[in-house]
Amino acid sequence: MTSPNAKILIGIIKAAQQYLKLDDETYRSILVRMTGKNSAKKLTLDELSQVRDYLHDQGYPRKSKRKYGRRPSVPATREAILSKIEALLSDAGRPWGYAESMAKHMFKREKIEWLTFDELSNLMKALIIDAKRRAKNGSQSR
Repeated sequence: MTSPNAKILIGIIKAAQQYLKLDDETYRSILVRMTGKNSAKKLTLDELSQVRDYLHDQGYPRKSKRKYGRRPSVPATREAILSKIEALLSDAGRPWGYAESMAKHMFKREKIEWLTFDELSNLMKALIIDAKRRAKNGSQSR
């Protein structure tokens, strides 16, 4: 049985095989040439990593890190407030993690998804105050 990490690496390798349009014969020849084994399931984690890196070198794009994090998923009733929060964060150049840390500090909730309507409104108000503070300080420094 393969470990979860091995399954992830095998999935990446298979996706790279599709992306690079490698036929089965070419794919298996790469495996044999690099590791001496003809199946990805037989490879160790180190060998899987080597094959993955080789396929990246051949043109399979690396997944880029998302700069601002994941947008929370909230019910439609709170979507308008969440859009305003997103705009305020974007204007300030801050990630979603900033809003989540504010929610944790203000309401002792780990996730924005867990906030009530009133708590979400208060979070938005706090971000508006922060935006005004930044605008005030920015205009004085010019």
